[in-house]
Amino acid sequence: MTSSLSTTSYALLSLLVFGGESSDVGLTGYEIKQRADRTLRFYWVSPAMSQIYTELDRLSRNGYVDGVDDTTGKRTTRRFRITAEGRESLEAWLHTSEHEFPILKHPIALRLMLGSLMGPGEVVSMLDVYVDAVAERRKELEAVREMLGDDEALAYPARVADWGLAYYDAEVEIVEKLRRTL
Repeated sequence: MTSSLSTTSYALLSLLVFGGESSDVGLTGYEIKQRADRTLRFYWVSPAMSQIYTELDRLSRNGYVDGVDDTTGKRTTRRFRITAEGRESLEAWLHTSEHEFPILKHPIALRLMLGSLMGPGEVVSMLDVYVDAVAERRKELEAVREMLGDDEALAYPARVADWGLAYYDAEVEIVEKLRRTL
């Protein structure tokens, strides 16, 4: 089974795999976006709503998700569930895709590269603001990690959260080393 799906499509399929009963009931595009914002944003780009619907349309055309209209509320909403073919495609991607090296897109590093145009005081201030932002993001991820707990069914998402926490700690350590050189 070959597919021309994007990594974002596979990320959305993965969001449909998790969730207990929501896997059976399905998720609306809005619920997928909420789940992406709570989880993907720590290690992958959380897609915009328009991108989510574009990817869901592609996944539906390929038979990887079923869209079912839910008429129980005040208005009709479409709920998406991963199909057996979608799960098979996701598993094939997991086992056969190349392990891409992550692309570092770090606006603070870019600005630091031009630090001579800013001056040491402004660079230190920028780094201080960044460390504060990292601390805030780390606190948010700690809450996610606590929510995951020690449930064996969530062991792998918990490991990703642990990885993210270690990443934030490393970012602060790097900045502290940089500050000592200024």
